[in-house]
Amino acid sequence: MQVSTKFTIALHILIAVKYFEEEYKLTSDFLSASIGSNPVIIRNIMSQLREAGIIEIKRGPGGMHITRDLKDISFLDIYQAVETSGQGELFNFHEKPNPNCPVGKNIHRILDESLLEVQKKFEEELKEHSVAEVYERMDKA
Repeated sequence: MQVSTKFTIALHILIAVKYFEEEYKLTSDFLSASIGSNPVIIRNIMSQLREAGIIEIKRGPGGMHITRDLKDISFLDIYQAVETSGQGELFNFHEKPNPNCPVGKNIHRILDESLLEVQKKFEEELKEHSVAEVYERMDKA
């Protein structure tokens, strides 16, 4: 399993917003220069963070703001905002296993419990980390 770059880009966005909030108007162009990614990708992730209630975006001079303290934003919050696409499931099943095959007709049933257990452990671990701990490691040189 591999989490896409959307997760780390979202973290980068939040750290940059906190770091630069007093100095610059934070736009997708500004953030894309820091992240090294296309502004459209940045806007899409910003939109997902906004929909999750993690950031607030105001048009014009209002800019972007983080809606709560960084210690109250867990990695799980970010993961759910940008990675799950509303599905909430870590593992996706192939849709058409052969019902005439003894493995194909049973694979979903025999894997479900194990995969749910793995997902719960993964989510518990993500809950243990916050954006604040990442920000605190920033070298403010």
